Amino acid sequence: MAERFGGKYSPTGSKTDPAPKPLVEVRPEGQGRTTWLFLSAFLFLFPAFGDGPREMLLGLAAGGLLILSAWTTREGLKAEAAFNARKLARRPAFPRKIAGAVLTGAALATGWVIVDQTPLYAALIALVGGGLHLSSFGLDPMADKGMEGIDAFQTGRVASAVAEGEKHLAAMKDAILRTKDRQLEARVDRFATAARGLFRTIEDDPGDLTAARKYLSVYLMGARDATVKFVNHYAQTRDAAARTEFETLLGDLETTFAAKTTAFLSNSRSDLDVEIGVLRDRLRLDH
Repeated sequence: MAERFGGKYSPTGSKTDPAPKPLVEVRPEGQGRTTWLFLSAFLFLFPAFGDGPREMLLGLAAGGLLILSAWTTREGLKAEAAFNARKLARRPAFPRKIAGAVLTGAALATGWVIVDQTPLYAALIALVGGGLHLSSFGLDPMADKGMEGIDAFQTGRVASAVAEGEKHLAAMKDAILRTKDRQLEARVDRFATAARGLFRTIEDDPGDLTAARKYLSVYLMGARDATVKFVNHYAQTRDAAARTEFETLLGDLETTFAAKTTAFLSNSRSDLDVEIGVLRDRLRLDH
């Protein structure tokens, strides 16, 4: 997709600061293949309306199961991508990709019954379809990652707080898209990157949650509300002064989040240095 040029020499760009580069969104691997799975449902849906009542119902059921399989599989791929992006993560509570494989098998078995009522062949078709689905999309993450020796209660609180923060960032992203302004979208993406840096730091050390809770709730909620109000105003007026104030606000928030992340990392290093020093002193005493 073409992007509007922005920067020092752009008519709408800043003369001092180059336009921020938009954040490149990493799409879950294999997501494009779910589109073909979705489209294959129409192989059952369209012919269903030209047959008798029995064939129509079976065709609609097969097509509906394939559509549901495509959606479930896509959600599973998104969950897997989020799992892989984090150092600490719990396995998905519901194995969506496996469910998609089961639904694919059920859809093919239902479709096969239309032309052949032999249960054995329908079962074989279901097994083959489910197996091909799993070979194409793989299994869901089946075990927690990086959770050994970590307090489950603390990590649960962190996961809940991070999920709430992600909702605020998603609301900001959805709101800013209404402006249809690439530079503003990129600016929100850059702040989201800084916020997620803090998320990852807290996930690595759940003990920092108490000190960071206001950043994940109060500050992000305020940023979300400010973004929605700005978009409502800017979409009608294209007020340059309001735009400048909004960008300044995002800059201040980005700096604050980045500084807090650095502070947490410094504290973690200080704690590590203290622990190493204590162990060294004990080793000297033992000798």
